[in-house]
Amino acid sequence: MADLLTLENLGNLLMLCFLQAVLGFDNLLYISIESQRAPVAHQKAVRFWGIIIAVALRVVLLFTMIRLIDAMAEPFFVFNTPGIIEGGVNFATCVFILGGVFIIYTAVKEIGHMLTIHDLDADVEHKSGKSAVKVVMLIVLMNLIFSFDSVLSALAITDVFPILATAILLSGLAMLVLADGVTRFLEKNRMYEVLGLFILLIVGVVLLGEAGVAASHAMHDDSLALKFFGYDLVPMSKTTFYFSVVVLFVVEIIQSGYRRKLDAERGAHH
Repeated sequence: MADLLTLENLGNLLMLCFLQAVLGFDNLLYISIESQRAPVAHQKAVRFWGIIIAVALRVVLLFTMIRLIDAMAEPFFVFNTPGIIEGGVNFATCVFILGGVFIIYTAVKEIGHMLTIHDLDADVEHKSGKSAVKVVMLIVLMNLIFSFDSVLSALAITDVFPILATAILLSGLAMLVLADGVTRFLEKNRMYEVLGLFILLIVGVVLLGEAGVAASHAMHDDSLALKFFGYDLVPMSKTTFYFSVVVLFVVEIIQSGYRRKLDAERGAHH
């Protein structure tokens, strides 16, 4: 126990908590949005159990990945068709591709659903008719998909399992505390639900970019980076990702203010 209480481990824990908070925001956003698809009376329980089960599975996933990370690092297939597709594919590559596609599909599907809604009350009824168990399972599945990004990033900082597990548990506790507040905010400001879905869309793109360098980073071999038609599949930097998110928020805030101004002017004329 004394070996764990070092300045290095404390610094790693603080860094991991910050990392989990940053990477976990999109996860919390998804949980808040998806929980509204469950019956109204069960939404709080759905968020609670969805987070609890997902965090427990995340710790299990972390333990498993620490044991298997070396075995998964080596590419099990290498494309070698110059001008068409080149690069290596390992386990992490598959996870990022499948996770990215699934997240993009989910975001596009929900955005499309919003565009087809003519009556907000009907939308609420539609959401309330979805099985609470199904929503919990979706939250758990999506949490695990989001987990690979944060878990792989965390393993780059330290491989001390108790430190990693503590950071994940603390992030899970933070999600439990914040989930209801985020959901209430989205219920009162539904335009931010659309904003959240577009952020999820960007997250999916980020994961697809990470797939391009998963094998090369694991083996420290740039020749394993994926290339399509001669172009590298370059991951989006975290700086670019957060800049995009900030731009989306700024645009929404300006648009909301402009809309209120127009409504006030129209009201004054009438």
